[in-house]
Amino acid sequence: MAGLVPAKAAQKGGSSVKLSERLHDAEEKSAGPGPALGQGPKPLSTTNPTFAQAAQQVKPNLQVKATVAANPHTSVKLADHPDAPRPKAQQPVDAFAALKRRAATALFERLGARFNDSTLSEQELRTAAREELTRIIDSEQVPLSPEERSRLVADVADDVLGYGPLQRLLDDPEVTEIMVNRMDQIYVERRGKLTLTDSGFSSEDHLRRVIERIVSKVGRRIDESSPLVDARLEDGSRVNAVIPPLAVGGSSLTIRKFSKVPLTIRNLIDFGTLTPEIAELLNACVKAKLNIIVSGGTGTGKTTLLNVLSSFIPEDNRIVTIEDAVELQIQQQHVVRLESRPPNTEGKGEVTIRELLRNSLRMRPDRIVVGEVRGGESLDMLQAMNTGHDGSLSTVHSNSPRDAVARLETLVLMAGMDLPLRAIREQIASAVNLIIQISRLRDGTRRITHVTEVQGMEGDIVTLQDAFVFDYSAGVDAHGMFLGRPVSTGIRPRFIDRFTDLGIHVSPELFAAPLTSTPRT
Repeated sequence: MAGLVPAKAAQKGGSSVKLSERLHDAEEKSAGPGPALGQGPKPLSTTNPTFAQAAQQVKPNLQVKATVAANPHTSVKLADHPDAPRPKAQQPVDAFAALKRRAATALFERLGARFNDSTLSEQELRTAAREELTRIIDSEQVPLSPEERSRLVADVADDVLGYGPLQRLLDDPEVTEIMVNRMDQIYVERRGKLTLTDSGFSSEDHLRRVIERIVSKVGRRIDESSPLVDARLEDGSRVNAVIPPLAVGGSSLTIRKFSKVPLTIRNLIDFGTLTPEIAELLNACVKAKLNIIVSGGTGTGKTTLLNVLSSFIPEDNRIVTIEDAVELQIQQQHVVRLESRPPNTEGKGEVTIRELLRNSLRMRPDRIVVGEVRGGESLDMLQAMNTGHDGSLSTVHSNSPRDAVARLETLVLMAGMDLPLRAIREQIASAVNLIIQISRLRDGTRRITHVTEVQGMEGDIVTLQDAFVFDYSAGVDAHGMFLGRPVSTGIRPRFIDRFTDLGIHVSPELFAAPLTSTPRT
């Protein structure tokens, strides 16, 4: 029989043998050799653990046989007994996963103290861990190909130092969003399209450990008393996590990635988000210290556009940024970043965006950049814009410029001040100069669809005038991509006079109406 094993291996083709089978054979060999041929069986001993295990297995088998002998008509299957040994084929063992667990445990034992060493950088710690992992795998003496060895080292390093199966997705530049619905279901967004990946966590506990690792790095917490959290990664990527009991099907994690290299206005022009004409206008508007609101739905690229707008701010301006979680990538040097703080376990210590916005007025800012207004802080922002803090930038969730005005009205009412609606609208009309609407079209692209001037009040209505609108009439190409672009309406905004007073030049033909297009607002 011993000669049959090599023959069977030869039939499988040597290197084509499954990894799990090779690992299992290696584990059997490492258990030690049996009695040599011709020496007979070794004497049994009740103190031998192998003998004790065999005795425990034989005992229930004898009980089943006695039951069958006493009642031959009773149908009893040996495999149905709870203590009966299962056939080997019914006990699948993921040997690769077991090897990963052993390697991770050994790595913790050897480098446990160094994981908490604040003097080591992330790169130094990862290098040391990979070197130690290589030695650990060598000591296991398992048959691994170079590709399998590299994969094992990467997987264990990601589990111990990174974010497990998410690490490869985070490192993939084409992935813009990661959605973990449960521990074995991960979706990603590539080029505006959602796809299901073959990645997954080994268990719910594994997913929870990764979530806790993410939120703890930014001073946030997540547990049963606070089962949802907004956080960020080191590169500013936005993170939202929800755990049971709120997440019924298992913990949920959503990561909206930000580019490691900040996008520039040239990138947005190349992507078709805006045109060179709009880029020239926005550059002039920021330098002229107009108050600008970026409006758009979820995932349309508001924060990215806000980053690009902030790049137009002169270097000699003092900038104060205020955010729920730090996401903005301001490139200037004279920047003060403020971040809100959630309450602690006792429900105390919360610092809201509204408090930060009030405090920023005492910090001598030239520009105030609010990541997003979503509550009563919108009243304080409008008041700051109306009291000498020109050139402020912010974003708001809405689907059109007109909706943005209505949204700001609602947010001001959330401040708890019993203000009449007309007074709120007058504040908006005098504070906001420009609304930029960015939308995500059905082809997955993000485009600026409106550049709208806030002109003032007519009666009780805030008057708006579009300077640029997206040309939907151009149709779509063979791949379903929109061929249109934002085009001028031919109407010259009133704030152009302000450009002249400040010596800011824009091309005269910037607002020339196109000859062949019928833009739809």
